[in-house]
Amino acid sequence: MIARFLLQHATAASATRRSTALSAASLAVLLALAGCHTHTAGSGTTSSTASAPATDHAKNDAMEQALHADVAAAQLASLHWPNFSDYKTLVQSFYDQRGWDPAWVDDHKPTKQALALTRLFAMSASKGLNPDDYDASLWQDRLAKLAGASDQQVADFDTAMTVSAMRYVSDLHIGRVNPQHFSFGVSVQTKKYDLPNFMVQQVVAAGDMDDAMKGVEPDSDGYRDTVKALNHYQDLAKQVGDAAPLPVPTKPLTPGAPYAGADALSKQLAMLGDMDGGSTAPANSASGGYTQAISEGVKSFQSRNNLAPDGRLTPQTVAALNVPLTVRVHQLQDTLERLRWLAPEYLNAPIAVNIPEFVLRAYGDDHKEEFHMKVVVGQAIQDDHKTPVLVQEMKYVVLRPYWNVTPTIVKKEIVPHVNANKGYLEAKNFEVVDRTGKLVENWSASGLEHGEYMVREKPGPKNSLGLVKFMFPNKLNIYLHSTPATQLFDQSKRDFSHGCVRLQEPEKLADWVLRDKSDWDPDKIHDAMENGEDNKIVSLSHPIPVLIFYETARVGDDGKVYFFNDIYGYDKDMEDVLAKGDPFPTAPEPKKVTGDTA
Repeated sequence: MIARFLLQHATAASATRRSTALSAASLAVLLALAGCHTHTAGSGTTSSTASAPATDHAKNDAMEQALHADVAAAQLASLHWPNFSDYKTLVQSFYDQRGWDPAWVDDHKPTKQALALTRLFAMSASKGLNPDDYDASLWQDRLAKLAGASDQQVADFDTAMTVSAMRYVSDLHIGRVNPQHFSFGVSVQTKKYDLPNFMVQQVVAAGDMDDAMKGVEPDSDGYRDTVKALNHYQDLAKQVGDAAPLPVPTKPLTPGAPYAGADALSKQLAMLGDMDGGSTAPANSASGGYTQAISEGVKSFQSRNNLAPDGRLTPQTVAALNVPLTVRVHQLQDTLERLRWLAPEYLNAPIAVNIPEFVLRAYGDDHKEEFHMKVVVGQAIQDDHKTPVLVQEMKYVVLRPYWNVTPTIVKKEIVPHVNANKGYLEAKNFEVVDRTGKLVENWSASGLEHGEYMVREKPGPKNSLGLVKFMFPNKLNIYLHSTPATQLFDQSKRDFSHGCVRLQEPEKLADWVLRDKSDWDPDKIHDAMENGEDNKIVSLSHPIPVLIFYETARVGDDGKVYFFNDIYGYDKDMEDVLAKGDPFPTAPEPKKVTGDTA
């Protein structure tokens, strides 16, 4: 009974930050009667004397003041990234829930949870994170000094662990940089944890830290496969480093041609998994030539690096072979960072476009690929034409659509032609309408320039949007559509649009998204596209998540790792921000005008 009484009073004391009516004297009497030890929450000391609780109480007051000071400053010099202002309110809420007791130190010893976290911090590179962001190299020294630490030093240790743990959990769960900083159409807001509550309930009290962290990372095969690929390339980079560059041939080489780098090339292809290690023998320095075996390995490498897989050793192929392994590691890290932005429905989106690959894929309910097709994306040379990373739900398709020309294109591209030739609009199948869509006969170039009217292209096979567009309404005005310029799909680098995504096989996608509408079979869809009603809207039976993504490194269903050029510099933009360290930006950059389409 006395033990229960003590426990009740200890709990009340913690909840009111030790403002209790129970005096030290009466507590000493009860302790003597109980013949037991008490452990004051957060003090890390045990006692069976009357004087110890008073000493502990004083220590707790000093500790609480030290913790308050650390959090109020939102700056801790001992951290690798001292400024934690972006986590200040979260850290404060965390300690509020704990009555401002230390979370990671007990009797000047680290808790088992603290030790488990230091292990995770040390291994964070395997997840594509930066160990320095969590002070991974600093914890051993901090742990060694903890035994003789002052209250302030213990508070600093505890605050540093809280900040590092919060950074680690958040970074692993939603990524480090807010995607809206890059003006992308992705929000991590709905994914965010109640971080203080998660830390108190899941991390501080964790029996097994690995179990506590389950569910923090994205749950998809693509993410897990990318982590494995990252670890493989990290191992390769450690084992072999960055080899001397292969010599660049003056002209494409075919089997039988002499090549001074044949031996080094065959070894590199074997290392990368594009050539059987046993196949390197015919290619070593004894022959000094570009053999058929090497050519087959080159063909495999080309297929993984968005190059024509013809087996010829071209300057472009050698340039890709000479990309340092450390760069490949960064590409895989960038992919993981972006995957962490995605909510589950988009992490496994049924329709996904990979911008630098110039490919759209459609997935079944089991997330197995059902088909893929080539696409054309926004121009790389124009910042305001780059296709953004975007997630949204497709709601409907439009058959034989109008192209409503955006004000930007009207002003920059159409008005100059109209000024030179009044008949330009009619010759190009355009018409002028008011805001209600009513035709305007007496319009002026000045009115067009100042946005008094709208310009639209009439429906038909020559319309810039082709015969169908797929709508997932979004602020960036991006959508998928067909195109009359089918010759562009023969290009390997397909960045020609104003921002929207042009499809190689639009009718195939239309059949697929409307497949569960019994009144819209493939024959009816084909006829409606060729001969049907203009601007016909067909609603989907249910919304379909669409992901327009940017992966310069991805793992295919065949388990191979594929690499693509950073055509927009989105990887570089991210790496530049990450290199600056915490606190990472959350505010968006000025919005770009994208989605001018066509």
